Amino acid sequence: MQENLISMSNNSTCIQPSMISSVGLPVLYIFLCVIGLFGNSLAQWVFLAKIGKKTSTHIYLTHLVTANLLVCSAMPFMGIYFLKGFQWEYQSTQCRVVNFLGTLSMHVCMFVSLLILSWIAISRYATLMKKDSIQETTSCYEKVFYGQLLKKFRQPNFAKKLCVYIWGVVLGLIVPVIIYYSAVEATEGEETRCYNRNVELGAMISQIAGLIGTTFTGFSFLVVLTSYYSFVSHLRKIRTCTSITEKDLTYSSVRKHLLVIQILLIVCFLPFSIFKPIFYVVHQRDNCKQLNYLIEIKNILTCLASARSSTDPIIFLFLDKTFKKTIYNLFKKSDSTRIQSCG
Repeated sequence: MQENLISMSNNSTCIQPSMISSVGLPVLYIFLCVIGLFGNSLAQWVFLAKIGKKTSTHIYLTHLVTANLLVCSAMPFMGIYFLKGFQWEYQSTQCRVVNFLGTLSMHVCMFVSLLILSWIAISRYATLMKKDSIQETTSCYEKVFYGQLLKKFRQPNFAKKLCVYIWGVVLGLIVPVIIYYSAVEATEGEETRCYNRNVELGAMISQIAGLIGTTFTGFSFLVVLTSYYSFVSHLRKIRTCTSITEKDLTYSSVRKHLLVIQILLIVCFLPFSIFKPIFYVVHQRDNCKQLNYLIEIKNILTCLASARSSTDPIIFLFLDKTFKKTIYNLFKKSDSTRIQSCG
């Protein structure tokens, strides 16, 4: 009897998708895909066609939107995987396609977007320091770290190179993982269905790559948190030394930018980042019921993390005045044209 239980824990029958996975997640992914593609396409059009002089922030946002579009494009494949994965054969073409274009593509682009969010946080802090420069009241940490990097992160040329480099590095690192997965990990085990333990948990290399990505997520969160803390500290010191009444709007804007980015990371990425290492440790136990619960939580938190890519265009309305003004003028012009045609 014990041998049968162990055997069951090692095959596809151990992993049984619930209604949340097989129905709820596909519907949610399709919904996020529709609003994400529309919003990010509109945002990309504004950044590329309607904004003449682009600052470093606009360049970061353009690449962030590109990553968001790729994440949203992978969402239908994720939805199809959860909807049909338990019916497909593990070695089938459909299974391989949804795994590569869905899971892998989405996680890579989420990782890129997370790095760019960190750079936006540094860039916005650089906007503050450009206004006030490094003063005697500035801490040693700010002089060493921010004092050396601020000018670079504010330069459009540096922003372009940094974004291109990260895309190149990520693709250069992920291609060997894809080749290894296709040649080795995807052929290991005796799984029969596409939705199985091997796919959901990943083998050793996949888990290591996942932990590395999780580590960078934590690092990015610390960058944003440190930027926000340094900003508040710097603002407090300035207010004790001089009047900043005429600059209150600038400070308020920068503070709002950093705070919004921090909230995004806390709500969307932090639960996934905390749970991922726990998941890799706890899933080692041969308990099918517990394993199903863990996989359900992982998939829900992954969907939550990807949802940020769909909601970013709404955030842009609060973060970027030029974007907000362009959208406002666009809809204002559309309303005027409609009124004239009706008249």
